[in-house]
Amino acid sequence: MMNAVTEIWNNLDWTVPLSVLLSVVPSLLCITLHELSHGFVAYRLGDTTARDAGRLTLNPIRHIDPLGLLMMAVFHFGWAKPVPVNMSRFRDPKRGMAVTALAGPASNLVICVVFLFLYGVLFIPLRSFLGGYLLEMIYLTAYISLGMGIFNLLPIPPLDGSKVLYSVLSDEAYLKLMRYERYGMIALLVLVASRVLGSPLSTATAWVFNKLFAVAELGFNLFRGFV
Repeated sequence: MMNAVTEIWNNLDWTVPLSVLLSVVPSLLCITLHELSHGFVAYRLGDTTARDAGRLTLNPIRHIDPLGLLMMAVFHFGWAKPVPVNMSRFRDPKRGMAVTALAGPASNLVICVVFLFLYGVLFIPLRSFLGGYLLEMIYLTAYISLGMGIFNLLPIPPLDGSKVLYSVLSDEAYLKLMRYERYGMIALLVLVASRVLGSPLSTATAWVFNKLFAVAELGFNLFRGFV
């Protein structure tokens, strides 16, 4: 009996659970910096709402949406609890809202580039067994961050892309669009989980990631040049 249990245990595929586990910390980092970027840019543009709500913080607990975090850890596409923004406090509400919305995806691109560089620099020192897990987390941080940025650029409420879209729509058209905001997240969940949207997003993310991987190669070559 024990031999049978041991054999079953040894034959279990731990790849997926391990990948999800290793994705949690990278997801928290990406979520935190994404939302902090929204709040900081809004603050710089004259809106103190995020600061007053305690959202200008590196504490991930203040930014987590549990379902969004789960989606990021499992599918590498997800969202956080939106930072409150009062666009009436912007000198130019439409422009201010667009810039604030773009700050999140922009931060994700920066995170991706930085962690790809770290991946290249640390590839040789960390490729041992234990170090390999840390190396995998660095890689996942870069990939998840890019996926989050691309996902949030979709012009579907309540994602950042819908706020950018606001800057080119009439107020009336935008208000009509926002009527469906409550249904947007449900639709996104279904579309991502069913791969209808997940597959194109994965393809787009992989394509951009492959282009950006030159940054990792640069870091790797710089390390090799010093040793």
